[in-house]
Amino acid sequence: MSIKTHVESMSESEVPHLKDGPGDAVARERGAAVSRAELPALKQPRDIPLIVDLDGTLLRSDLLLETAFRRLGRDPGAIVGILRSLRRGKAALKQYLCAGTDCAPETLPYDASILSMIRLARLEGRPVYLASGSHEDMVKAVADHLGIFTGYFATTSSSSTNLSGVAKAERLVKEFGSKGFDYIGNGAADLPVWEQARQQIAVRTSRRVASKLRKIAPQAQFIDHDRASLRDWARQFRVHQYAKNALVFVPMIAAHAVTFENLFITMIAAAAFCLAASACYILNDLVDLQDDRAHRTKKERPLARGDIPLVHAMLAVPVLLTLAAVLSLSLSPVFAAVVASYFVISTAYSFSLKEILLVDVLTLAGLYTIRLIGGSVAVGVTLSTWLIVFALSIFVSLALMKRFVELTAYADADRAAPKNRDYEHIDRSMIAALSAAAGFNAVTVLALYVSGSSVTRLYSNPEFLLLACPVLTYWIGRALILAQRRQMQDDPVVFALKDPMSRLSGLAMLAVFVAAI
Repeated sequence: MSIKTHVESMSESEVPHLKDGPGDAVARERGAAVSRAELPALKQPRDIPLIVDLDGTLLRSDLLLETAFRRLGRDPGAIVGILRSLRRGKAALKQYLCAGTDCAPETLPYDASILSMIRLARLEGRPVYLASGSHEDMVKAVADHLGIFTGYFATTSSSSTNLSGVAKAERLVKEFGSKGFDYIGNGAADLPVWEQARQQIAVRTSRRVASKLRKIAPQAQFIDHDRASLRDWARQFRVHQYAKNALVFVPMIAAHAVTFENLFITMIAAAAFCLAASACYILNDLVDLQDDRAHRTKKERPLARGDIPLVHAMLAVPVLLTLAAVLSLSLSPVFAAVVASYFVISTAYSFSLKEILLVDVLTLAGLYTIRLIGGSVAVGVTLSTWLIVFALSIFVSLALMKRFVELTAYADADRAAPKNRDYEHIDRSMIAALSAAAGFNAVTVLALYVSGSSVTRLYSNPEFLLLACPVLTYWIGRALILAQRRQMQDDPVVFALKDPMSRLSGLAMLAVFVAAI
């Protein structure tokens, strides 16, 4: 494949006047003010090209994995085509997944230090090429967007060879000669290329790869980078969302079956749901990477930012599920089945159900209700029909409120409604109305429950429970008004945990139930 050149050669007098490209803007945006002293020495002869790898090097992500998950998210049946193409080789797989696919290069997580190195090399008059095993459509899209490369190499549709590892090394040697180029890479696949390079530069290498590279080239340079921290993993696991799993305790409390044994059992049950939920969150983020990067708040998620390698996130899923299975089975096979159903439904939501009008909000409400079912199964208490109907009503209201807030944010930014949701901007008023109807229906269910005869078996002063109705009415009405005022973030549950008046409302509800007992 011939080199595809997109930047005309410049005379020496023109080099200092190079204008900033989009890549430079990205670098500045991410705090990439890198001085010459902070970068590896680039005082090389001007005719020595600098070759830059894409996945894991220029990008803090992997386009092949991203595209595979995005394809599966849009069409789960694509797994058949993926397996068939994989049998014909990695090049065929990339052709199947990537050809004609929009990788949205403007949203990708670029490495700021690598962008600064490229800019410095260009200012020094050196040619800089992007070389990647990714499909040429995606490599071209990135190169065209950044506008800072002399040309690029990539896996082509017409070739059966995956331009990675030895194949990439041979291609670069054919073009520039052995020791005729400097190379920036990151992984084990880059070792054959580093062997042929004059100067070896590495970023985000594992300890094993770094050790092998030092044996090949003791003078190799390593660029410092931030590794995923515990805080990054906590954000990815959505630890702040674990508060939702407090629902597991509700059946025990509602049945007045609070004992030390039941508390311990319920804590194990909640932990199992937390682990399963984190696995679901990771899968959801892997599928939604491109959409999350275009979202006003979700773009800061660790996977969207490239703070956690995609491979590490993929490996975390089976680990979390194994731990969840061990905890679940330690309680009972029935409880394990409930947790398994939660994971299956949540995964179906991530891959397809979230794109179906109203089915998505009903599914979210169902996932909340499954937590209640899990709590009742764990401690062996009967779940009241009243509680199930009340829960479904209030959770549908919250799910619709969440959709309203998302649509409003897109409308305010003058952007089209998200493609991975089956809603349009014109639906906002109806969604708000449905959210209010479902919420106030929950108030009605609570009032009917208090008026029934069964409540007297559990409460000495059941009439006090009626005081919970105006408190709940206040909270639902206030939440809807604040959502309308754009004062609520994406998740009403997170809003409720942070909002002082919501906390006060929760304490008032608790006081009412204690007084009724």
